[in-house]
Amino acid sequence: MAFVTLPRVSAPTALPVRALYAFENFKKTMRQRAMFRKTITELNALSDRELHDLGLNRSMITDVARNAVYH
Repeated sequence: MAFVTLPRVSAPTALPVRALYAFENFKKTMRQRAMFRKTITELNALSDRELHDLGLNRSMITDVARNAVYH
């Protein structure tokens, strides 16, 4: 679970600042998701031999992509 720390701002500016942080977080999440899908696509395009050369097998692709993008 991720936590976002927002700076203290006065009441009139709080909503726009929070909206900006929410939008930035959304963009970051979408970039990560796109990278995750791209990583899976590229690894799936490799032959079994190429995966073996990397020390991987097909059942590991999702975990490898998740670790590469989110950790």
